[in-house]
Amino acid sequence: MREETTWRIPFGVLALMVGLTIYALAVAWASDWIGQLHVLLQTVIYLVLGVVWLLPLRRFLIWMETGSWSPPAQD
Repeated sequence: MREETTWRIPFGVLALMVGLTIYALAVAWASDWIGQLHVLLQTVIYLVLGVVWLLPLRRFLIWMETGSWSPPAQD
């Protein structure tokens, strides 16, 4: 448990909210183009777009908690 407060957690939560909002708006903007494709291709695209934002999330959450971009070394 952390003994002192840190600015990274409130900043990280706000950055995550802003980033996800921008990402969602970009996907919504692209939906006009995606909507013209075959329904199976739309499904694949939306599945990929729904999961791809998770890729950088682990490192971002580690940074929020520890201040380092990589996980702590295992002994």
